[in-house]
Amino acid sequence: MQNSSINTSKPNSTVTGQYTTTGDMTIYQIRAPATALSQGVVMAASLGSLHTEEATCKRELRLMKNREAAQERRRKKKEYVKCLENRVAVLENQNKTLIEELKALKDLYCHKAE
Repeated sequence: MQNSSINTSKPNSTVTGQYTTTGDMTIYQIRAPATALSQGVVMAASLGSLHTEEATCKRELRLMKNREAAQERRRKKKEYVKCLENRVAVLENQNKTLIEELKALKDLYCHKAE
């Protein structure tokens, strides 16, 4: 474990910072005097964890986009099937009307032939 400190002084204030390294984890901690800030600011960074975090974010983004694309595909398929069902209903009605018209014409032709 490595420690190194930084002390930056201004006329009326003192700010200290400290690097702490453990394995592949690097932490930089900034502390201000108790009168200015009662809490310190802690920033942590790790090359391994950043890579893992970035991969996790990319994976979550990809999964989210995939879910949205699948949902859109299902919506479009449902709309397409509904359109096909409507077309089938229209064509069935048209077919029924044409069959009735054909039947009427056959009856008319048969009566004229007699």
